[in-house]
Amino acid sequence: MKPLVEFCASNVSSYTKPVVEALENDPDLDVDVLEYGCLGHCGECYMQPFALVNGDFVTASTAEELIEKIKTKLREDEEMMEKDFPF
Repeated sequence: MKPLVEFCASNVSSYTKPVVEALENDPDLDVDVLEYGCLGHCGECYMQPFALVNGDFVTASTAEELIEKIKTKLREDEEMMEKDFPF
């Protein structure tokens, strides 16, 4: 199953549009990037960039920092899966 990165539409319009575009256009990533009307983090939505990475809340001060945090989280999740299921 591919990793999943989810974005709130309101947050995309305010902060994370470049993050969505960077993830969708990164040839080294094989992730599903989805945008929803609401992810239920309304307080954070209007304050700073965020995404849900495999269901985990990831936030940052800037879009550039969020991209790096998302990639770090994806690597950590992949390493955990390889450790738990070493086929």
